[in-house]
Amino acid sequence: MNFWVVLILFLSAFLGGASIFFFRKDMGKNLKLILSFSGAYLFAITVLHLIPDAYQSHDPYVGIFIMAGFLFQLILELFSNGVEHGHIHHQHQQGQHQQEAAFPAGIMVSLCLHAFLEGMPLAQGHQHELVFGIALHHIPAAFALGSVLLQNHLPKRSILFLLVVFALMTPGGYFISYLLSTTNTAGLQHYFARIMGIVIGIFLHISTTILFESSSDHKFNLRKMVAILIGSGIALIAFFANA
Repeated sequence: MNFWVVLILFLSAFLGGASIFFFRKDMGKNLKLILSFSGAYLFAITVLHLIPDAYQSHDPYVGIFIMAGFLFQLILELFSNGVEHGHIHHQHQQGQHQQEAAFPAGIMVSLCLHAFLEGMPLAQGHQHELVFGIALHHIPAAFALGSVLLQNHLPKRSILFLLVVFALMTPGGYFISYLLSTTNTAGLQHYFARIMGIVIGIFLHISTTILFESSSDHKFNLRKMVAILIGSGIALIAFFANA
């Protein structure tokens, strides 16, 4: 188990969320650029690396698990309101009692489950590309989560604690997957291929959603197009470098 993987995954999520206290007023445009870049990179590594690897296992049910991951992400978004791909929903001001009662438990639970699943395939195959993709994806997701928690008027200490919990989820998935990979459990290869299938489905949903929504009113935006091309280009360079 690589400590640098745990460190990058934790810091990207925690610092991305904690930055809400410092850049709340100035992050709108930059957040959209980060989203465009990360969406393009996620889509590219999914197509170039993750899908071919999953099908190399010769598991006939991989496609079913990809579909399951895609549909599972749809279900998660019923509770998370799209926070995992950087959506920030502003709420109307309410009384203090009502604000505390509106703690977004559904958002927190669905995001944590989503992040935990993303960490599970890290125990084998294309670790560098996948870690980088997950870390990039978690920066805007954690920022959006921090914004939602702040809008619900939670104390700063509570927000930081919840961000730590969220930041530990993907390293937790990696740790559990690593423990399983070091055992002689029968059918372990199928386990990795099928979990990878679920993560592929999740990544396909998130990346395509980001790319389709990257421009308001579907208008051309040169900065976002450049960010998308850079994200795709980096994934292609890594692909040919490892070919």
